[in-house]
Amino acid sequence: MIHFERSLTIDATPETIWGILGRFMHIDSFAPEITSVDALTQGPDGIGSRRRNHFKNGTSLVEEATAWEPGVGYTVALFDMAAMPLRAATSTIRITPQGTASRVIWTFDYRVKYGPLGWLLGQTLMKLMMGKVIDANLYGLAEQAGSIKAA
Repeated sequence: MIHFERSLTIDATPETIWGILGRFMHIDSFAPEITSVDALTQGPDGIGSRRRNHFKNGTSLVEEATAWEPGVGYTVALFDMAAMPLRAATSTIRITPQGTASRVIWTFDYRVKYGPLGWLLGQTLMKLMMGKVIDANLYGLAEQAGSIKAA
């Protein structure tokens, strides 16, 4: 799998950040490319919770929480990714306290289709595309939680 990571220090407490991230079915409140979310499961958010994210470009994908640590973060597995050239993908969001601020680390691990050519695509265009998406998500999260302390 190819590993990709971005992070941002946000001038807000981990509790404030988790208050936003922990609302699993509401990622569209801070992720600018997501226009709406369909809750695919009922009950409290946690391991096994599933959502369908609808994007501005008309595509969608399903995410299922595979790890859940309240106040710390979660991991999702991605499914129904027809618009992306991926065989498999997971993403993790972690909150690390930094004084009165929070460092939010967002990772994306993925396996690209198409063998060696796909691997090259994954190392170049996919990283560029995912970097823009994750950066926008982190800045959207910062905007909702408070001001950005450091990049």
